[in-house]
Amino acid sequence: MKMKKSYITALSTMLGASLLLVACGGGSTPTTGSSTKAPGAASPAAAKKAEGPKLTFRLAETHPADYPTTLGDKKFAELVNQASDGRIKIDVFPASQLGEEKAVIEQVQLGAIEFTRVSTGALGGFNKQYEVFSLPYIFDNDNHQWKFLESEQGTKLLDSLESSRMKGLAYYSSGARHFYSKKPIKSIADLKGLKIRVIQNKVNIDLMNALGANATPMPYGDVFNALQTGVIDAAENNYPSYFSSNHFQQAKNLILDQHQRVPEVLLISKVAWDKLSNDDKALIKKAALESVKTQKAEWDKFEKDSEAKVKAAGVTITDVSDLKPWQDAVKPVIEKYRAEYKETLEAIEKARK
Repeated sequence: MKMKKSYITALSTMLGASLLLVACGGGSTPTTGSSTKAPGAASPAAAKKAEGPKLTFRLAETHPADYPTTLGDKKFAELVNQASDGRIKIDVFPASQLGEEKAVIEQVQLGAIEFTRVSTGALGGFNKQYEVFSLPYIFDNDNHQWKFLESEQGTKLLDSLESSRMKGLAYYSSGARHFYSKKPIKSIADLKGLKIRVIQNKVNIDLMNALGANATPMPYGDVFNALQTGVIDAAENNYPSYFSSNHFQQAKNLILDQHQRVPEVLLISKVAWDKLSNDDKALIKKAALESVKTQKAEWDKFEKDSEAKVKAAGVTITDVSDLKPWQDAVKPVIEKYRAEYKETLEAIEKARK
């Protein structure tokens, strides 16, 4: 009996020690010297990388699947997926599958769509600071523009989208914009009286008025039919959009006036952004900035290819050797908005130097 009591006491002591070990975070399986990590177990670094919930997002894109901005979107999605070890997936929907830019931006503000790539021209209707990019001839060339976009003021503009329930992640390239028409265009005089499609914002409307044309705001996806039916006489855009949209089939006269350089923006809904962990925010922001290199390279290739193809299709292309008459004609537009965009315009001028 005494032996049995001693046995029970010893067993109770052992159980108590085991429970204490578990409570203090110790394992129940003893180890001897070397690690006993189970086969296939993730390393501490890999485990940390995969932490957090699995997430699937949508990214809305207006342009076709092979367009430079879409390729930039896809690179961004790929980089996010890699950096999160497959935990975060972003599905890219090109060719306006989720709607035209204005409708998509509204959905992004609500959090119904998480990501999109849009023109800063379209953003002007949601955040008036972005209308500055619609001002004509404020950039001399792409190098001047990128020097500004990568400056402190350029970053400040991206961050300003938070007040519009969006978060700017990165800028994408979009080249220079030119006019194209069903009728020949050889000079400013040929624009007078033409009904020209523009992105919906007040600066674009003022720009058309300064050139003697009639601004006709409409969604990008409606332009081909509007040219075909005569609802509009002309439109304006960059080489890749002119080609990929097939607008060159309806408007076979292009003048290289370079009146605007309107960058693109890759952005996320503020609703979605605020739900992310700090680590995921940093991961996504880094991937966005890294995707810019791919997008810019694809843009340069596509621009050259588009130019060659529209020439082969019989488009009449007029180069503008002297931009001064064009710049002089639109100076009143810049002066009208100078006070409103003083800080940004001063930063753009600084980038010129």
